[in-house]
Amino acid sequence: MAEVRTRPASNRRKSAVAEPAVQHAGPAEIHDPVLRNEFKRAAVWIGLAAALALTAYLARPLLIIFGGMVFAAMIDGGSRLLGRVLKVERMWRVAIVLTLTIAFLVWTAMFAGSQIATQAAELPDVIQTQSLKVLDWLQAHGAVVNLKTAQSLIEKAAGAIGELTSAVSNLIGGLTTAFGIVVLGIYFALEPQLYQRGFAWLLPIAQREHFAVTARQMGHTLRHLMAGRLAGMTLEGIATWLLLGWWGVPMAALLGLLTGLLAFLPNIGAPISGAIMILVGFSDSTSTGLFCIFVYLFVHILDGNIVVPLIAKHTADLAPAVVLGMQLIMGTLFGLLGLMLADPLVAMIKVALERQSLRNEEA
Repeated sequence: MAEVRTRPASNRRKSAVAEPAVQHAGPAEIHDPVLRNEFKRAAVWIGLAAALALTAYLARPLLIIFGGMVFAAMIDGGSRLLGRVLKVERMWRVAIVLTLTIAFLVWTAMFAGSQIATQAAELPDVIQTQSLKVLDWLQAHGAVVNLKTAQSLIEKAAGAIGELTSAVSNLIGGLTTAFGIVVLGIYFALEPQLYQRGFAWLLPIAQREHFAVTARQMGHTLRHLMAGRLAGMTLEGIATWLLLGWWGVPMAALLGLLTGLLAFLPNIGAPISGAIMILVGFSDSTSTGLFCIFVYLFVHILDGNIVVPLIAKHTADLAPAVVLGMQLIMGTLFGLLGLMLADPLVAMIKVALERQSLRNEEA
């Protein structure tokens, strides 16, 4: 007769504990592979829509971060240029560039601040008066002008100019947005590789080399683009100030500063500054107005034939219509900040698309 062996009760209990519990499907379990695949696709699209919505919600903070990157490119470009003549560590060169920038702003506030503030308070009234004279002249020569609508537009434009000149006169005080851009720009400029490596770490290993090359090319393009902007701003601002001051045009310092600042906005800034300059000139006399027209044409022809060709060959070749379209979109969505950053944003998008196109060709 076969011998039956039984395990002790303690062993039976241990075995029962060691055996895994039976796994039962939950209510969210999807067994159909087709349905599971469709669910994954839907999750991807839902996640993409959520990411776009979050980006739209955080558009302004993201724009400030991008502004910090643009400011960092200007600092980095200045430190690289300084490195050609001064062989010191990069951090010292960055510190020198920042010190010179702060010194320039302090000098502007101390020696030109009161004069510019006084002129800024007078400029909107001058613009409004001269614009009404232009309307009267057009109406006297047979043009059909709705004076009520035109006066309303002129008052709004004068108010906008007043806000602009008020911002210029209070530039040293700064705004929260400008302060955030400057602080972020300083951090980015001090240790750019730290942030580049940190962002690359978030990407798959196979894409990190492509990202590193793209980031270097973007930095190169952005530095030269900003160098061209700063060179054009300096040339146009100083030349306008000196020429108008030599002729005795009213508000020459303010007009030079506005011309230099508005030169940062390609396609849009030059006509605005030119119109303001010419209106102020004709408020003094006809000869002064004609001289202002000459100054406007001379300064922008000089900038377009000297500064722009020297810089353009080192930067992305941007189509003017594309830049203008982006300026209109960004200006409508985000105001002055979006308008200022539209040009660098187009340049960065173009570099990214060109790099991706090259990668697709090599694949």
